[in-house]
Amino acid sequence: MKSKALEGHVALVTGSSTGLGKGVLFALAKAGAKVVMNYAHNQARAEAAFEELKQAGGEGVLLQASAVDADAINAMVEQAAATLGPIDIVVPNATPDQPQKPIEAYDWDFYQSMLDYFVKSPFLLAQATLPAMKAQRWGRIVNIGSEVYQASVGNFSAYVAAKGGQTGWTRSMATELAADGITVNIVAPGWIPTERHLDDPQEEKDGYLNTTPMNRWGTPADIGEAVCYFASEEASFVSGQTLCVNGARTPW
Repeated sequence: MKSKALEGHVALVTGSSTGLGKGVLFALAKAGAKVVMNYAHNQARAEAAFEELKQAGGEGVLLQASAVDADAINAMVEQAAATLGPIDIVVPNATPDQPQKPIEAYDWDFYQSMLDYFVKSPFLLAQATLPAMKAQRWGRIVNIGSEVYQASVGNFSAYVAAKGGQTGWTRSMATELAADGITVNIVAPGWIPTERHLDDPQEEKDGYLNTTPMNRWGTPADIGEAVCYFASEEASFVSGQTLCVNGARTPW
């Protein structure tokens, strides 16, 4: 399974037992990193995914933790370090449901949940892992953003606003951590159908695909390869950037 590009590194991907997170985790493992597969609730699904990773030749550990709880994150990072070594690649990927609604149909609790996952979670993960990154003067934080911020999608204000906050945080942290040899970037996928989209209306899927110049769906592996680029030595002088991976839907 492995290449050598990320050998010697340890990568944590939150929400990585399914969907995009799983694709990202498998790509990092394929590139040689030891990986922390994280899940919040579905233990049986997570154990099956972790077995799949091992069968493919990946090396890592499976850990349960909420991606928005400081104590749980700190415990996970400590346990991972004791098993695999210090984490130096962090991919905040965990996400709640993201229903599209007009602003009148949202309440502040839902807005807060978006901020928790896309601003609070990267903040907590950074605080837990930065001491080890700074000590070795090497680290990578790769946020999973979304094309919705670039496209300014309507009837989606809570999610878009949180992704805007995530983008601002990424840019600020890129500047703050540059002298420590730590880069902070965003991979922003388009709509990539995964398990969570199985019940989405086919007409909505067809409509989206018709707006994609490459005329194909993206895959979790596409996102994983983009994350691996930002994690690589080849990207050591690239920080504070957003890479949209969406078949040229946002070429600006």
